[in-house]
Amino acid sequence: MNPPDPAQRLYNLASVQTDMSFSLHPESETLHRTQAVGGGADIDISGPSFDFIRSIDVFQVSIRQSESDKGECNRTDFVRHGTYDEIGQYNWRASSLGALPLAFRGEERYGEHCPEISIRAVFVDWNDHQGRYGFEQVNY
Repeated sequence: MNPPDPAQRLYNLASVQTDMSFSLHPESETLHRTQAVGGGADIDISGPSFDFIRSIDVFQVSIRQSESDKGECNRTDFVRHGTYDEIGQYNWRASSLGALPLAFRGEERYGEHCPEISIRAVFVDWNDHQGRYGFEQVNY
């Protein structure tokens, strides 16, 4: 069995699953709701010199708000947060709008009356090895 092409694999990994786990093919990792991805780092990264790796935060964000024909405000939001642990294992977990870093842009008017909002984004922030803060937001 041939593995899926890289673009399809990324799409599969990023999609939200309703079942508890799925497998891409027998040789791949299995993803779960707490989605540990891979086996961790192949070297010991538990020391303070690797704090910059553990400082990486990834947020997958989807926010929608609009007024219905009946004048009701329809709101949906989905946020998940990805981090690295002490052994370099990457994990996803459910999160919330309140957990988004202050640098995230797009949700400022969410919950305010009912302006139309539609945001899908990946937001990554980190502190580099010198402790300097950085971030990138990609809206799609």
